[in-house]
Amino acid sequence: MIINLQLVGCVLFILFCTITLIQLFYYLFFFRRLAFYKPKAPTSSIDQPVSVIICARDEADNLSKFFPGVLVQEYKTTHEIVVVNDNSQDDSKYLLEEFKKTFKSIRIVELTQEAKLISGKKYPLFTGIKAAKYETLLLTDADCVPASEFWVNKMQSAYKEGVEIVLGYGAYRKHKGLLNKIIRFETFHTALQYLSYALAGFTYMGVGRNLSYKRELFFKNKGFSSIIQIPSGDDDLFINQVAKKGNTAIMIDHEAHTISEPKKSWNEWMRQKYRHYTTAKYYKQSHKLLLGLYSFSLFWIWPLFVASILLNTWWIVLSVMSARIILQGIILYKTSVKLNEKDLWPYFILFDIWMFFYFLFMLPALWKKPTRNWH
Repeated sequence: MIINLQLVGCVLFILFCTITLIQLFYYLFFFRRLAFYKPKAPTSSIDQPVSVIICARDEADNLSKFFPGVLVQEYKTTHEIVVVNDNSQDDSKYLLEEFKKTFKSIRIVELTQEAKLISGKKYPLFTGIKAAKYETLLLTDADCVPASEFWVNKMQSAYKEGVEIVLGYGAYRKHKGLLNKIIRFETFHTALQYLSYALAGFTYMGVGRNLSYKRELFFKNKGFSSIIQIPSGDDDLFINQVAKKGNTAIMIDHEAHTISEPKKSWNEWMRQKYRHYTTAKYYKQSHKLLLGLYSFSLFWIWPLFVASILLNTWWIVLSVMSARIILQGIILYKTSVKLNEKDLWPYFILFDIWMFFYFLFMLPALWKKPTRNWH
């Protein structure tokens, strides 16, 4: 059989142009919203009482390093810090008791038995929410530290009439090395999506490292009852179910970020990402379609570019890709400034190519069962 290279080249170019148009749609319809986002100046400032909730299991080292950043928050209105010590076998209990001697705002909830038939972090978090005194909840993890002493103030300031959820940004600390940059870019790229989608009225997830919602919203939707059989998902799946157009706001002020220590090895990071991706199959169908189409187009953009440029007039193919890269570069630059990740921007084309291999690595997570460990 004789293969008509000209016909193959034409088909590949059409496919490449189609994939590029899909990418341009996402950048122009969704991602530009975050890149050019300007929060409206509040007409009135109402500081609400806040319950900060942290779940910890064998986190004595992290609590000693990062918990003080939560304790020194400058917030003129009443707030409390609820720490759920979930069956820790280390010195967490004694460490928290020492902290409580100095900081009276701490409330310690001790869990000494495992919850049967409820795996993951959901039961400790439910216990913390149930114990919370105040309507506005602010969630973070024991291995996170607020980027400033105004974290509580900034996050709660995003609430206005009708808002029940505030999505924040949970960054990873900057270190030297390729792995650190890749982890941070993947985190930045994920935030680009969930924050932009929220601005467009398609909220599909939040991250437990920096997330706020109303206590009433939690109990009105019967907490985690509909996802109790899934080990993970206490942040993204819960938000996926309860978010709707108009009830979600974002807060991306640099002082409202939280910062975590990234994984130190490729294996640890890949296990962490596998755990996150295994919950995506439970998202609403509309969200899965939107996320899937974007990932599909991002996966194929570079292979089709290479194939098209080999079988077609190179400068035409390059012109199409250049249009996409220019738009991508502008939007990623402005977003990286907003999320305080500007040092990643010079490498955005390399990271863009890397995403092809990243999706290959993550593909098995689509059918892999979620892990039962919430760490």
